[in-house]
Amino acid sequence: MNTVTTTTARDMSARTSAQSPSTLKNVSELGGRVLLSVLFLLSGVGKIGAYAGTAAYMSSAGVPGVLLPVVIATELLGAIAIILGWQTRVAALLLAGYSLLAALIFHSNFANQIEMVMFLKNVSIAGGLLLLAANGAGALSLDRRS
Repeated sequence: MNTVTTTTARDMSARTSAQSPSTLKNVSELGGRVLLSVLFLLSGVGKIGAYAGTAAYMSSAGVPGVLLPVVIATELLGAIAIILGWQTRVAALLLAGYSLLAALIFHSNFANQIEMVMFLKNVSIAGGLLLLAANGAGALSLDRRS
């Protein structure tokens, strides 16, 4: 094979890979959205199952228990939106803010190592959600279909 043919083949290969999205990238984006969201999904369902206890816990931290339906809706609807890739940037920003607020309100006792780890977990999740807000849902999403 001569130099011209090799260069042309390389150029065509580069153009083809640039034009067709990577399957690994697409699946990773979808997997990342699901993994980020499953915590919120399960947490929202758990709050429904332990409604009275969760409302009491919120009240003990100074958060009115009447806000529990808003908390549950935020977790469930935000998680579902991110999994489906619908309005992903907005949902990710909302859940990032929610995660930071929850960290500050419920996990700010740094004298307790478990609370500090929970605080850092929430901050890390918020960081992942901010990356999702910045980069979007990816190819396997309802956002991409619009």
